[in-house]
Amino acid sequence: MTLVQMHLRSTDADSGHRTVAEVMDPAGPQVCDDMSVEVALAVMAAARTGRLVVCDQDGQCTGLVTWNELAAVRDSSDYTDRVRLRDILGDHGSFASPVTTMAEAEHAMRTRRLGVLPVVDEQGSALGILALSR
Repeated sequence: MTLVQMHLRSTDADSGHRTVAEVMDPAGPQVCDDMSVEVALAVMAAARTGRLVVCDQDGQCTGLVTWNELAAVRDSSDYTDRVRLRDILGDHGSFASPVTTMAEAEHAMRTRRLGVLPVVDEQGSALGILALSR
C-alpha cells in the first residue's frame, strides 16, 4: 500500500492547507477482491455508481475499479467468468491519507494520471474517495 504523502510547496495557500479529509467523497460501495467482474458490474449498476472500492479478506483497501475498467476486461478476448477483481487491480496501489494536503494529493494524482484515489486510515480501511476535478 502506497500512501500519498509528500512535502511540496503550494502556491495556493488555501489548497495547500486543506486536507483530503475535508473534501473527500464517501467511499461508496466496498466489495471483496474475490468478487467476479460480472458480479461487480451488477453491484455498480444496482448502486448507480461508476466505481467500487476493493478490499481484501481483512477489510483493507486494495484498490479501486471503475465501470470502464471492468467493461473493458469483460469485453476482452481473454475474459472468463473466473476473472476476479484481485486479478485485474494492477497498479491501483496508491492511496491518500486523510491528513494529506489537497496540493500534495492533486500533484500525486496528476503525476500518476489517476482520476480517483481511495482515502484510507492507518489500518488500511477505506474512508472515502478523492476525485480529481478537471
